Amino acid sequence: MNDTIKIKFLSYPAPAQTQLLLLHELIHELCREHNLGVITESLKWGEASYSVSGGSSIRLDFKPKTPDHFYLFFNCKTQLVSTFKVLYQQELTFIGNRAIMLNINEPIPIKPIRHCLLLALQYKKLKHLPLLGC
Repeated sequence: MNDTIKIKFLSYPAPAQTQLLLLHELIHELCREHNLGVITESLKWGEASYSVSGGSSIRLDFKPKTPDHFYLFFNCKTQLVSTFKVLYQQELTFIGNRAIMLNINEPIPIKPIRHCLLLALQYKKLKHLPLLGC
């Protein structure tokens, strides 16, 4: 894990650290499973950011103003969140066209989150397809 990401995660309360570390590992796992290449990790707008060539960046964060939630942010100029809403409106909670909001006290819904992350990581190859090929 990138040192700046590690320091950022350590600044969060323990439940947020646990959930965000799980998402961090999930992103790395998806990249390995699908041979998506090298992951670039950095802080963007103070949030942990992950990107691969051919994908759209994913940011993870916890906001002290909403201590019961943590977030996955996506580029609002993409079709990602609008597609996620069509696919997972019953399972996930969305904030506008830029984020998925998850409850810090509940298990991460792995199957839809894995799929959303994979679509973001492959976005440039899928963006011309209706519903990103789903």
